Amino acid sequence: MNLLQRIGYYLGGFSLGLIILAFFLNGKKTSCSYGPDARVLKNIRLKTIVYSDAIKPILETHQLDSTAINYVLRKGDVNFSESNARQEPCGVYIVEGDYNNQEITLTIQNCDSIATITNLKSISDD
Repeated sequence: MNLLQRIGYYLGGFSLGLIILAFFLNGKKTSCSYGPDARVLKNIRLKTIVYSDAIKPILETHQLDSTAINYVLRKGDVNFSESNARQEPCGVYIVEGDYNNQEITLTIQNCDSIATITNLKSISDD
């Protein structure tokens, strides 16, 4: 068997394996959260999210709701240089993201079973 046949068999088997994987994983909630940002955001999203009393008026002022918060928690970035992940008993994370031309910065206290949003800053790009 020459080299060209081996490459052909390899590519054929590889593409067949990809098709089978796509068939089995289609519709499943699989994710590849290997980076530090993705792991922290996934950890926060899986917990019960509580809004502190201090940010409720801020949400109303900037006309934001839980949809905006969830969008930032899904598509945002964690600013580790300003975060304090090792704070006891709950780590504090700064999450930054954009939603409808507004820069939103969330301060989240990440405890064992609850993630509390303690502060929110919003800057409009209008």
